[in-house]
Amino acid sequence: MQPIQDESTWTPQQRTPPFGENTYVTYEAFLDWADEDTHAEWVDGKVIMASPVSLRHQDIVNFLLDILSTYVRIHALGKVADGPFQMKLATSGREPDLLFVTTEHVDRLQSTYLNGPADLVVEVVPPESVSRDWTTKFAEYQKAGIPEYWVIDSVRNDAAFYQLNEAGQYQRIAPDANGVYTSRIVPGFWLRVAWLWQDSLPQTVPTLLEIDRDTYAEYLRNELRQARL
Repeated sequence: MQPIQDESTWTPQQRTPPFGENTYVTYEAFLDWADEDTHAEWVDGKVIMASPVSLRHQDIVNFLLDILSTYVRIHALGKVADGPFQMKLATSGREPDLLFVTTEHVDRLQSTYLNGPADLVVEVVPPESVSRDWTTKFAEYQKAGIPEYWVIDSVRNDAAFYQLNEAGQYQRIAPDANGVYTSRIVPGFWLRVAWLWQDSLPQTVPTLLEIDRDTYAEYLRNELRQARL
């Protein structure tokens, strides 16, 4: 593959990649072209465009974003971001549906991308990327040392939760007898898997009250007091 010879022929506003199929694209050039409305990934110097997602896919992402980001913020655990925010690994720039970075690693956050692995990655699998999310990204995230990886397949109503073991290999962690998965990397956070398959996904407030009643209730009381001032 040959490097880009003349970047003056394209602008960041173009939505179709101006890069030839066999053209090597630097990550910097990829970021210059992509904007916050661009859904694409950079893998081994090539640009891979993402297909449009379904409404169901987006509903699940939004539900998880609401409860996880609120929980993380209340407990001051770090930062949650959703796509198309990029995660730059050794040979790729991925666009996870959700990622979480602990306070210990927030220095990896740049203005437009995460420079290094997240501590938790969540991928909600669209039909056309089953192999990519379950196989390719699985191996890539494991190699990068991402401690926790969730793969949620809304078509087959299947959710897999992986945590790195001491050997640096992903081990699938099953929900408990009540269908509850407990995160290792987000202290105290758990997810009732059946929530994800409901026709109408749960509301944020009652869900967080179930997950973390005391802390979240106190947070709501403080918010109400501030609103009355």
